[in-house]
Amino acid sequence: MKTRHTEARARGSGAKFPPELTLGEARARFFEEAGFGADGGYGDRWVEIRVGRLPLWFPNTEGRRRAVPFHDAHHILTGYSTALPGETEIAAWEVATGLRRHYLGWLLDLLGFAAGLVINPRRVYRAYVRGRHSANLYGREWDDALLAREVGELRRLCGLDGAPCARVPLRDKASFALWAFASAVFYVPAVAVFFPPVALLSLAVWYGKRRRA
Repeated sequence: MKTRHTEARARGSGAKFPPELTLGEARARFFEEAGFGADGGYGDRWVEIRVGRLPLWFPNTEGRRRAVPFHDAHHILTGYSTALPGETEIAAWEVATGLRRHYLGWLLDLLGFAAGLVINPRRVYRAYVRGRHSANLYGREWDDALLAREVGELRRLCGLDGAPCARVPLRDKASFALWAFASAVFYVPAVAVFFPPVALLSLAVWYGKRRRA
């Protein structure tokens, strides 16, 4: 049973990738730093995440496979760490920029947004406002041509090379408040619905790994 391990990602790296690297080159370095392997675990059957020391597994669905290359590219372009605080920041940034038809991405990002309101609300707020004035790669074709473009070029394309807003417009504050409320309301029933089957599945995966050890 193949899994995409996330212990290295949990430590995270907020290093900024040089603008002259292509996205493909930066992504290869990103995978190496996270300890993922050549394909980043995109083809893995299972995804492993850790809540503290507790490992949880869930299936690497087709929807996740479509969304995660863009999500990883956004880590590279924004500079947000892959540690838990950085994941909550990029969740808020992606919610602000919009995930279009990546429905599983909406689900995971809203959960991350809500968690960020508890563990680092100021950084989540800044990330959301940044997203209101930038764009993401969702909706583009994921292909070799995109991977061949330079990191600096894509940062400019997404509006990520400018200075942060000196004064946050009232409409951005109102939008943040709306999404913060929506994510908080969504969080409790989502966890109640999804956590029990994920916990049972994780127990089964753990038991299977123990038997093969």
